[in-house]
Amino acid sequence: MTMDDTDRRILRVLQREGRISNADLSERVHLSASACHRRVQRLEAEGYIRGYVALLDARRNGLPTTVFVEITLQAQADDVLDAFEKAVARVPDVLECHLMAGTADYILKVVAEDTEDFARIHRQYLTRLPGVAQMQSSFALRTVFKTTALPV
Repeated sequence: MTMDDTDRRILRVLQREGRISNADLSERVHLSASACHRRVQRLEAEGYIRGYVALLDARRNGLPTTVFVEITLQAQADDVLDAFEKAVARVPDVLECHLMAGTADYILKVVAEDTEDFARIHRQYLTRLPGVAQMQSSFALRTVFKTTALPV
């Protein structure tokens, strides 16, 4: 399926206001309610919309510290990568894990209460990840810009 401008308008609105009613959405994108509903269903069925979530405020939920952890593995073999990826997916404090090209093999985005809590996460989880040769942690001082909206 190819997306048209109306589909993109729907996606832009839903990315910022996921709880908008179909009636309000249809007004915003200049469609009838039934046509809008059909388009949203099609976008969901075809995987353009994966799901709907509530975005929580990390600071208000007691996790104001963001740490980016660069991981270098001992080897690049598929079994080493697979073991690492399965293990890191089970660490509750890791929000994101990206396989990288460059100096680090992976970059993790970790949330913590403070530096002591990150030390616990590091000790309890990160040092036990399989295949890790080197780890470099960088603490975010301030979030300048953050969005979940894709440019559609």
